[in-house]
Amino acid sequence: MEEKLIEIKAPVSGIINKINIKESDHIAPSDVILLLEIMKMQNEILSENFGEVIEVNVTEGDLVEAGDVLLKIKETND
Repeated sequence: MEEKLIEIKAPVSGIINKINIKESDHIAPSDVILLLEIMKMQNEILSENFGEVIEVNVTEGDLVEAGDVLLKIKETND
């Protein structure tokens, strides 16, 4: 079976307020992976897949633009 890498991208511009995961963590659908502040409101960025976090490209306090790659995960079956 071929590994599938998934990029989690910022849906809109904002500030990374909190990161709930780190590299090598396993995540599941609906896990809150980070909080993105948009116009003073906290928005949860959720995982849509089962996977292992391979790379985290942001730190708390970073300003991100829509489409920026926040992290990469390797999809797993569970």
